[in-house]
Amino acid sequence: MIESSEPRRLGVPVSEARLRFEAERREAGGGPGRRLLVVDGEPAFELSFWCGTCPFLFRRLETARQTLSLESVRERLTGTPAGPDVDGVIETFGALLPEGEYLPVPLRVEPRLVVPGREGDYFSGEQVATWGLDQFWGLPEYPHTSYYRTFETAVDASAHLYEFVVPMVPPTWNARERVEEYVELMGRGTVPTAVAVSTLDVCEPALDLSADHYRHWGLTHFLLDGHHKLEAAATTGRPVQLLSLLALGEGLAGPEDCARLPALRARPPSARPTPSSPKEPR
Repeated sequence: MIESSEPRRLGVPVSEARLRFEAERREAGGGPGRRLLVVDGEPAFELSFWCGTCPFLFRRLETARQTLSLESVRERLTGTPAGPDVDGVIETFGALLPEGEYLPVPLRVEPRLVVPGREGDYFSGEQVATWGLDQFWGLPEYPHTSYYRTFETAVDASAHLYEFVVPMVPPTWNARERVEEYVELMGRGTVPTAVAVSTLDVCEPALDLSADHYRHWGLTHFLLDGHHKLEAAATTGRPVQLLSLLALGEGLAGPEDCARLPALRARPPSARPTPSSPKEPR
């Protein structure tokens, strides 16, 4: 089994990292613009806006066309690595990332594939209940990708944790034969391992004008390896092991919130009760 560990220093200089986090600068006025996840020099995802009062977000961009799977560790990730293999996997994937502090968090997930706008979509469900529809478009936020929901639980009476696994490319791009290989392996009891770089964003509207006002903790795992495994697990209803490398300082959450994640993630899952009716505008 993968054991829990303390934060560790991983990564390479930003200029050498295949994946990095960036904040665009606004023209002529200063202030930060979009937060981005960049892969091989191309913006791959737009992330939650820096203010923390806008809705939580991951939005796939047109230039997100590249996965980061590594053939050198493929065999070790067919099952659940243990002992020295774990450190080797962490260091190998850490070399794709910008130098910084990362918290390795081992998770067992049972993914459920969600299509935006359909049943179970966070962006048109729980998020709308708190922020409402986008005031300009009159529509929910749209992530431009299918994604996996894996876990949620109450943080406290005024906060709720939602967990997402986000593929770098759509599941429809997966090789069918690879997915079937993992379906067969899982049918024999194998629990393969996926690897992700993760961020925690804590977002809350500035004003309480909604049916259900509270802080949304969005734990997002961007897949480095495991696209076929996650689809196979979602198809068969079986678990996978997910090794999350939580990028400390890259999300919209303080160190104390990030430190709580392993304990929160160990709780039984629980959904937030559905609000009864919206509040009157103030």
